[in-house]
Parts: sequence; C-alpha cells; structure tokens
Amino acid sequence: MATTPAITTWGKTKAKLKERKSIAYVSLMVFAFLYYMRPQDVIPGIGMLPLEKIGGGVALLALIFGVLPKDRGRIPSELKILLLLLAHMILTIPFAYWRGGAFDAVFTKFSKGVIVALLIGLIVSKVFEMRRLLFIQAGSVALVAVLSVAAHNTIAGRLYGIQKGILENPNDLAINIAINFPLCMAFLFAARNGFRKALWAIALVFMMYCVLVTYSRSGLIALIITMLVCLWEYGVKQKRVILLMGAGVFGVVALGICLATPHFIERISSLWQGNIKGSGDHGSLEARETLLRQSISIAVHNPLFGVGPGNFPVVTNEWRVAHNSYTELAAEAGFPALFLFLLLFFKSFNKLGKIRKMPGYNADPDIQLWTSALWASLAAYMVGSMFASTEYNLFPYFMVGYVCALDRIASQPLPAPAPVLGGDGTAKPMELRQSPSKKRELVLSRH
Repeated sequence: MATTPAITTWGKTKAKLKERKSIAYVSLMVFAFLYYMRPQDVIPGIGMLPLEKIGGGVALLALIFGVLPKDRGRIPSELKILLLLLAHMILTIPFAYWRGGAFDAVFTKFSKGVIVALLIGLIVSKVFEMRRLLFIQAGSVALVAVLSVAAHNTIAGRLYGIQKGILENPNDLAINIAINFPLCMAFLFAARNGFRKALWAIALVFMMYCVLVTYSRSGLIALIITMLVCLWEYGVKQKRVILLMGAGVFGVVALGICLATPHFIERISSLWQGNIKGSGDHGSLEARETLLRQSISIAVHNPLFGVGPGNFPVVTNEWRVAHNSYTELAAEAGFPALFLFLLLFFKSFNKLGKIRKMPGYNADPDIQLWTSALWASLAAYMVGSMFASTEYNLFPYFMVGYVCALDRIASQPLPAPAPVLGGDGTAKPMELRQSPSKKRELVLSRH
C-alpha cells in the first residue's frame, strides 16, 4: 500500500523532533562534563578559554531549541518554583548595594542552575539517560577525591582539592563529597560485574578518607548524616544485610583511626570548645558565629529584596561568605527568596515520596535505587548547606532536575505483557503471566 504524504510528513517531523532532543541531551552532557571535570585545570592552554560561559551558552541554546513544544507546557511544579526564584532575584538587582555584583551572581551563576534543572526535568525521559548524567557528576567528584588524596596538597595540615573552583576549598570539597556519596553507592549496587563494584568501593573509601583529612567539621557532619541515610535506605529498607554488617565493621575501624589521630579529635572538639590548642581553628568558629549573626541582622533589616545577590561579603566589608546558604540567601535576596528556596526542596522530597507509591517504582529496581540515592543526596545537601554558602552552585539544582526526571520516568505506564495462551487457546489470567522473574522484562522499555 502506498504511503500517503501526510504519513510521510509526520514521520519526518517526528524524526526532526527526536534529533532536536538528542542534540539537547548531548549539549547537557557537555555542560555537565565542563562543570564537574573542569578540563581547564589540567589541560595546558585551554585555561584561557571561557569554558564556563561557553558551557552556559550551550545549555541555554539547548533549552531554547532542544525542548520539544509538547514538553514546554508540562513544567513540573518544582521547576516553576525555581523560575519564580529566578524572577525574584532579577527584581532584587535594582535594589542591590552593588548592582554589578548582583547582576553577575544572578545571570552568570544562579541562572545556570535554573537552565540545567529545566533541561534535565524536560528532556530526560529514560533511566539510562539520567544514569549517564549522574555518572558524570558522581564519577567526577569521586575522581577528584581520589586524586586529591594521592596528590596530598595541604595547607596548615588540611587537604585541598586538586581542582579549582568549588572542589578546591577543604570545606567545599568535603560537603560535595557528602552530597555525592549516595550516588556513588548507588553505582556500586548497580554495577553488573565485580571489577566495577570494586572500583566504586575503592572510590567510596577514598571519599570517606578525603573528608577526614580535610578536617572539615561541616563536611564530617554532612557525611555522617549521609551515611546514616544510606544505611537506612540501602541497608534496612532494601534488606542488604552485608551492607549493614560491613558498615558496623567499618564504623569500628574508623572510630579507632579517629581516636588515634589527636589533631582530628582536637579539631572536632573545637565545634563546642572554640579555638582550643592544636585544633587549627584560628578563630574560625567565632568568625562564623559573627557572620551568621550579621547575615540574620541584614535579612531582618532588608526583608523583601535583601542587599542583592552576591553582595553579603561586600556589605559586611569582610569579603567572606556567611557559611550558611539559608541565612545568606535571606540576607542577599530577602525572605521571599528563602521561602521559595525551602519550598523547592520540600516539594522535591515530597515528589520522591510520591514516586515510591507509583507502580513503576515497585516494578523497576533501578527506579528504587535512584530514588533512594536522590533522597539521601538531598538530605545531605540540606544539612551541608547550613555550614556552607552553596545557593549559587549548580549541585542542588542538578538534583532537583533529576527528581523531576525520575518522576517523569516512574509515571510512565508499564507495558502490557504479551498474552499467554493456554492449551485450549484462551488467555491465562494476568496473575499467572507475571512471575517475579519476569518483572524486570516488563520495564525494559524504560531503559
């Protein structure tokens, strides 16, 4: 039978739309690679290129031209909140103490997080697509941790990251390791062979050790919270007895190492004792308390628009961040920004809870695995952000995008199983067709 022109035209249109989406997804992967791996730090010569701006431009073009028309009207509520937060930050610029700094913080930093969250939430529709992006993120942080331990670049005894930017400072490195720790653990459980499992296991050990030798108190707190959540999600709820036993043994060994390291004990003791001898605190605890009070005071006196995104270090004349994402955001963009920021993560946690009740969650082990990983990562971020200024980093907005994408994947209808005929030629009842060994086969179309 001859193909009609209408069918031919629709086929070509569908192919073009699919190509647009593929290009947008590749652009998203390129952006993630440039952001996390930072090749300009290790490859001579390309440091002169504005790779971050190039990556941001690529992501913006992908958002404009790569998102399909049918998906633009399906923006999840979390991404709408993020757009409202961006709009509010733009409104604060005219009222900022330093308008140029506020413009830069909004359009060259925060806007990238909005773009990448929209891209992930609207483009990613398969588990393997999300897994690739998560691999770039988790693999990059794990690699930086391993190489940082190997290089052992220290200042005043504290380990610094080999990478520039967000993974160089000991506190930022430790907190980001805590945030990405659940993702690396998920890749360990998802690995199909022993060699890959061994690589991820080694990476996890290096990541934990890296946090210890940064002597980051905030990073250690975030890591402990992360590990407890991981034990609950992966060990207790998913009944991995070996993980629980291994965690117990590792906990005893880690405690012994900590007790045998006097400098580490003194560093942790300074959390409540202040600048004690041998802690290396140098008054940082008192300084952080002062910055925290200043950020709260500025927020109270500028409740609607704050002093402008990125302006807190300028207004205080200390040229230091507040080391608290919540109070700093309130000080710089007002309480409406803080409300939207908290609402964004509340909705993300709520969405993960809804995913657990979907048929796709019960049918697909991969969805179960990544739901637990994202829940633990978000919990680690919420704790870690109380000790670091991360509201303009991209990590939290990547996670919001992944939650939206996972919800989209889990909400897809399960494929109907092929009818199984009995000896008399009639179809067998549904419950006889779906044996436990076949459950995974029913969800392969998601991957």
